Amino acid sequence: MKNVLEYLEKTALEKPDNLAFVSDDGKITFAELLNASKRLASALDAFRKPIVLLFDQNNKEVISMIGAMYAGGFYTVLDPKMPVERMENIFKTLKPEILIYDAKYKDTAESLSIRDKYLYDELLAHNIDEVRLNSIRERQIDTDLIYSIFTSGSTGLPKGVVVSHRALINYISWFSNEFKMSECKNYGAQMPFYFSASVSSFFSCLKEGFTYYIIPKSDFIFPINLVKFLNENKIDTVYWVPSALAIFRNFDVFKYAKPEYLKTILFAGEVMPTIVLNYLIDNLGDNIVYSNLFGPTETVDICTYYTVNRRFENTESLPIGVHCDNCDTFILDDNNKLACEGELCVRGGFLASGYYNMPDKTAKAFCQNPLNESYPELIYRTGDRVKINKYGEYDYLGRIDFQIKHMGYRIELNEIDQAISSLETIKSEVTIYDPKVDNIILIYCGKALEEDIFAVCAKLLPRYMFPNKVIKVREMKYNSNGKIDRSYYKTSYKELIK
Repeated sequence: MKNVLEYLEKTALEKPDNLAFVSDDGKITFAELLNASKRLASALDAFRKPIVLLFDQNNKEVISMIGAMYAGGFYTVLDPKMPVERMENIFKTLKPEILIYDAKYKDTAESLSIRDKYLYDELLAHNIDEVRLNSIRERQIDTDLIYSIFTSGSTGLPKGVVVSHRALINYISWFSNEFKMSECKNYGAQMPFYFSASVSSFFSCLKEGFTYYIIPKSDFIFPINLVKFLNENKIDTVYWVPSALAIFRNFDVFKYAKPEYLKTILFAGEVMPTIVLNYLIDNLGDNIVYSNLFGPTETVDICTYYTVNRRFENTESLPIGVHCDNCDTFILDDNNKLACEGELCVRGGFLASGYYNMPDKTAKAFCQNPLNESYPELIYRTGDRVKINKYGEYDYLGRIDFQIKHMGYRIELNEIDQAISSLETIKSEVTIYDPKVDNIILIYCGKALEEDIFAVCAKLLPRYMFPNKVIKVREMKYNSNGKIDRSYYKTSYKELIK
């Protein structure tokens, strides 16, 4: 197997009438999904080219993602609610020539600096050109790209992680087998397709043929409706960020209604509060599989996992577990020696191809294994600090740089600094992160008002990168190197609030 489209083709042959995806724009079977994707692809000249998608999370977006693959290109899903300026920053790296968009976002599409712009409905009107599609497939190899996902960049320029067919096939083989996705009937999706954690369930759906329900965002605002949705659609598997699962506890939802069909609850993207996990277990029972998944976009989605097999006190933190099959992990200290505490490193079949159009950053993160001097072997240095606990599992200690995970998103604090410091009324500023409360804190001096700060954030940053707290000081504290003393503010910012 060399191409993930073989998943869909096999499933469409064996289960043509099974529902594939259900969203607010309707339902689509696997046979219909295959047909629509091929029609869309037949209209595109996109071999080995990036294709940008501008949609809400729905069946149109799904068809466009798969259609981009049939056209021989690789896709990038944009959040249509992100500022246009950030989209343009992504384009500086991606240099795309093709945009596919929903009519709903016509004005946004027309404002973007992309040469070829295609309205989804017009592409879908084309006939399937099997000869052309077969010609594209014959030229493809397993190291060709499927998609790029953009994460925050330390220079203010987002980084595009690119993933190949080979890496995804390796990963999905593990994920689908480990969590018995062949037994899944109905999956309830919370994560958007521009979030790397979505690829696990999305491509497992194509492989195993279960129904993928895109849950309306409004149901997460009214959790009783969320439980109703899960029960009406007999959802047996979910893979959500912990903050979404925390809704159940925050509103004590299970006092009034409980999901009746859940068998597997997976979570990743941020630290799972143990008090939330215990609420789930206490109310839903321990016959359900609960698993804490951990990994960066650079390893497709996950490199370690911990399936809960013992009780934890609310004050304890969950381990991130052990390495996945066909994905080895180890710890290096500051001298590049094996250690029990240090930086988590990854080798094996899950590794992404690197960062698109960023050779220097790629070479730094995807580098030669310092433990192997005999032949070329790339590893990925995650930048995550971990240690081995008494059970032989990894415990997560935090980041070794200024990158954080907030609300499930990977963010470089430097990108926030750059956006806010663009205000003329800001003299100096620093952003820090408190993982205990999952808060981004801005500390600044200058004449800027809070409304000025959030106005520039709205212009330059997605909502999840906005500061949660803003603290104004008379002057900033600097260290002996003449730099703002970030360490001081990380430990003392609460005193400034007083």
